[in-house]
Amino acid sequence: MDMNELLFQENVGGFDLILRALFGTVAIIALAMDLIAPGIWQWVVAIVAFVGLFSSILRHCTPYSLIGFSTARK
Repeated sequence: MDMNELLFQENVGGFDLILRALFGTVAIIALAMDLIAPGIWQWVVAIVAFVGLFSSILRHCTPYSLIGFSTARK
């Protein structure tokens, strides 16, 4: 497995893509509306939201690449 395949190959699609985008968006809205208790939980939710949105935009998940899993159509 080369680095291009590990870092850039699309491996997120379908229901997985929708869930990541939806969860990331809902988490960002919850943070913006101050619905998350101040402290460490705000950081945890912010990181999870960023990772979800980022992976849904790029359609790539590095842990999926490492284990050879893909939900994207071929």
